Amino acid sequence: MTLAADTQPPPHGRGLLNDLARVLRAHLPRPRRADPTDEATSTEDAAIRALCHDMRTPLASLEAVLGSLDRAPAQRAELLELARAQTAHLSSMLRTADASGGAVRRSRTTRRLGDVVLAAVASSGLPRSQLTLDMPEDAGSVAVGDARVQRILINLLENAHRHGGGAPVRLLVSRRAGWVELALGQGGVPVDRIVQHLGTARPPVDLTGLGLWSVQQQTRELGGRLLWADRDGEFTFTVQLPDR
Repeated sequence: MTLAADTQPPPHGRGLLNDLARVLRAHLPRPRRADPTDEATSTEDAAIRALCHDMRTPLASLEAVLGSLDRAPAQRAELLELARAQTAHLSSMLRTADASGGAVRRSRTTRRLGDVVLAAVASSGLPRSQLTLDMPEDAGSVAVGDARVQRILINLLENAHRHGGGAPVRLLVSRRAGWVELALGQGGVPVDRIVQHLGTARPPVDLTGLGLWSVQQQTRELGGRLLWADRDGEFTFTVQLPDR
């Protein structure tokens, strides 16, 4: 099987500005011949517009906080905590945008799905203590040769991290009857809002819903399908990908 080229996870510790520059370079739309009949918006274009839309306010706020450190020494600890919170928020936005487009899709090499899952968990920002991972060996050993698989996982985990209110997350990776399933469950999820994002044909103008929109696009490109269920207070979102 080839769930299809994964990119290696980026090294840690580059810093916010380097991450920002990397994501912006990856998502800047490449020049192309104008076509007046082409009204479709690519994931990459949507991601760069969403970044520009959503990052203006947090960046201005972070700049103001850092500029106040010397003028309000008595409040230094509080201002530093605000700066850390803004930095974490910006990093979260970057992870969402980075997982929504701009990566090389295919490669001549493959990776184990188990390694792809662990890389996605590490890249998502979701605390490992918040996640319960169930991945039998037969599913973890599946060969993956497409970056979109990892990007789908990062988007789902990042979405749970950003909007889940710290609720526990359960990820079940399984293999059955020609399909590989990635099922992510979390309690307290706004089901109506998620279903609305999944039913959107065009990308949102900001990062709200961009990750889920990207998940549905990439899943369809891979020949997969999406399922969801809301039982006993837990919303479970399942991505099924063909085991070729």
